[in-house]
Amino acid sequence: MMDRAGKLKTNLSGEAAYKSFAPSPLPPNPTVELDNETIELLVKANKQLGLLEGIAARIPNVNLFISMYVRKEALMSSQIEGTQATLEDVLDPLINENANRNVADVINYIKATEFAITRLNELPLCNRLIKEAHAVLMAGVRGQEKNPGEFRYSQNWIGGQGSTLKNARFIPPAPEDMTMAMSDLEKYWSDDDGLDVLIRAALIHYQFEAIHPFLDGNGCIGRLLITLYLMEKDVLTTPALYISYFLKKNRIEYYDRMSEVRRNGNYEQWIKFFLQAIYESAEDATNTIDKLTVLHDKNLVSISGMGRASKTALRLFAYLEENPIIEIQKTAAALDTTFKTVSDSVRRLCEMGILRQNSGEQRNRTFSYAAYLDLLRNGTV
Repeated sequence: MMDRAGKLKTNLSGEAAYKSFAPSPLPPNPTVELDNETIELLVKANKQLGLLEGIAARIPNVNLFISMYVRKEALMSSQIEGTQATLEDVLDPLINENANRNVADVINYIKATEFAITRLNELPLCNRLIKEAHAVLMAGVRGQEKNPGEFRYSQNWIGGQGSTLKNARFIPPAPEDMTMAMSDLEKYWSDDDGLDVLIRAALIHYQFEAIHPFLDGNGCIGRLLITLYLMEKDVLTTPALYISYFLKKNRIEYYDRMSEVRRNGNYEQWIKFFLQAIYESAEDATNTIDKLTVLHDKNLVSISGMGRASKTALRLFAYLEENPIIEIQKTAAALDTTFKTVSDSVRRLCEMGILRQNSGEQRNRTFSYAAYLDLLRNGTV
C-alpha cells in the first residue's frame, strides 16, 4: 500500500540530494474501500447538505447570509494558517485606516472566494481558475517573490521556522512532477469514477495539499477548492458551508490524517474524517441560519412597530445585517441620508437593545449589532 498515494523521488545528487514526494494520480489504486462506517457517514453528510440547501433556498435574504458566511470561512481558513485576526477586525467600518497584514490576508481571501465563485459561471473548474483566484488571494499582501497567480518554478518544503530541505517535515513534488500532478488533478475534476461527489471532494482536497503547487497560500486555496468543486457538481448552490470551522477545531488531526495518506496510502481514514467535517459543518451552518432567521424576524417586528421613525430604522436594519459594525458618517453616506437621521435611528436601536456602542473614542464611534455578531462569532475565537 506504500505506493498507493505516491513515492519518494531523489532529486539532485551528492551533498545537494533530497527526496520529494511524487503523488500517484487519482483515483486511488486499489479503489477506495467503503466500510459500513464510511457509508453511514456518507449518508449523514449528504442528508445534512440537503437540509442546508433547503434552508438556504427558503430564506428571503440569502445573499446577505452568504456574504457573512464567506467572511467567516475566510477568517477561519486564514486562522488555520496562523493569521491573527478576529471577526470584528474583518467587519470594522474603519478598516481602510487601520488594516494590518493579518486583516489584509482575510480580506483577500474573501475577495478570492467571491471572484472564484463568479468565475465559475464562465469557466469550468480548472487550473486557470485556481491560478486566477490565487492572484487575488496574494494581491499586495505577500510581494511578487511568491509568484501570485503562478504555479511554482522552484522546490518548496514544509517544516518549522528556519527548516531547510535537509530537515523539512514534508517536501512536495519537484516542479516538473508538480506540473504533471496538477494536470492529472485537473482531468480528475471532470472525470467520473463512480465515487460519490463527497468522497471525490475529500480526495481532491488531499491531493491538492500533497501537490502544494503554489509558493504560498496553498492551504486557503485548497479549502476554497472544496467549495468550488461542490458548487460545480451542484451539491451546493451557495458557499454556505464553512468547513474551516471543523478543520480549525481539529487542526492537528487534519494534518495528521493527510500525512497518514502520504505515508501509508490510507485514504480511507482521511475520507471518514472529511465526511465528518462536511456533516458537522453543514449541521452548524443549518443551525446558524435558523438562529439568524429567528433574530431577524424578531427585530423586524420590533422596528416595524416604531411608527413614523420605522422607515429609516428599517433601512438601517437592512444595512446592519450586511455591516454588523457601523460608523454613523459612513452609514449616512451608504444610505444617502443625513448624519442626524442615521444618528437618531442608531440611538433608537441602542435604546431597544439591538445596537450597542463599542467602547473607545467619541470621534469615529462605532456600533455593533451584538446579538448577530455573537451568532456569527461561534468558532472564530
